[in-house]
Amino acid sequence: MRIIILLLLAGLALNSSLQAAEKTTSEDLRHAAKAFLTDFAEQKKNEGYAVKHSLGTIDSRLNLAPCPAGPAVKFSSNPLETTQPTLELSCSGKRPWRLFLSTSVEIRGEGLVAAQPLSRGDRVTADMIDSHPIVINSVRRGAVTDRKNLIGMELRRSVNAGTIFTPDIVIKPDAVARGDHVIIVARSGPIAVESRGKALANGRIGEQVLVQNLRSERTLRAMVTAPGRVEVPM
Repeated sequence: MRIIILLLLAGLALNSSLQAAEKTTSEDLRHAAKAFLTDFAEQKKNEGYAVKHSLGTIDSRLNLAPCPAGPAVKFSSNPLETTQPTLELSCSGKRPWRLFLSTSVEIRGEGLVAAQPLSRGDRVTADMIDSHPIVINSVRRGAVTDRKNLIGMELRRSVNAGTIFTPDIVIKPDAVARGDHVIIVARSGPIAVESRGKALANGRIGEQVLVQNLRSERTLRAMVTAPGRVEVPM
């Protein structure tokens, strides 16, 4: 009888262990989410940023199907644009599932700011740019962090000293201006023929403008490809 009781107890313990292994617990989710955020923070550290993060509450009553390989984790919103991105955890297989976790993520680094008051239409030069430590992902519309993305750009509006540069503040300047002499490239596959022309309107790279061929005096619609250069199909 004692042997039978011991076998029954062992069977109950084994059954309890199997049941625990046949589900994904809130602790499994927390472990996977923390590991993902830790890896993200390490990646950003290598890029020169400091990241602080924390997880929202995970319901301990969750009873999800097992995920032998562990949950797949990714951001479902861009962590560079918000301090409260959401994590998506999922598992594929015969019993797939997916859920979302709230997080708090702060990415600190050097943000680029106006070193002096700037006026609309100014071309940004190196001495117009300063840097200050900021929470990068707390800046609405995103902060510009690479000087190469600013130098040579044109101000859309006036800004005060200390204003954080965001992509909406600047725009590519006109590559050709009305009255400029330009090179017109007539292209057909690898074959290109150049002629001289005059721009009849201002245009930025990628925009189409009217140009006049100085030899034939024909007016053409051409795409601006570089400062002083436009292209038309042959």
